[in-house]
Amino acid sequence: MFHRYAMALGAFIAVPTMAAAPASIAGRWKTDDGKGIVAMAPCGAKMCGRIERLLIQQPAGGQLDERNPDKAKRGRKVTGLQIYWDLVPDGTGWKGQGYSPEDGRYYKAHLHAKGNKMTMKGCVAVFCRTVTWTRLG
Repeated sequence: MFHRYAMALGAFIAVPTMAAAPASIAGRWKTDDGKGIVAMAPCGAKMCGRIERLLIQQPAGGQLDERNPDKAKRGRKVTGLQIYWDLVPDGTGWKGQGYSPEDGRYYKAHLHAKGNKMTMKGCVAVFCRTVTWTRLG
């Protein structure tokens, strides 16, 4: 009798368990403040995100990355700007790097998609902020 239980336990232990892959973040997402649309797509073996379109009125010539800490980058347009890079699976979500052209800050990004919502937590040192974006059809 013990032998039967030992075999069953051995078979259970021998079967490798696969961790669930995080939900896909690929697609187009409307920002929480309604100011823009960000396209998330593969870039090599990782995921990246670019500002596809701004939904706010822009100055003539387009909105510029005026608050970038690198003065040489302040003349580049925000539309088309890569704001997420090096995103890799991390448990049930994704982690990588992010940039906010609104305040010119770079941060550690943690993204988690569920259904048509994606939460993003961005942290600079110990200060974090979380926002929720909506997937577009």
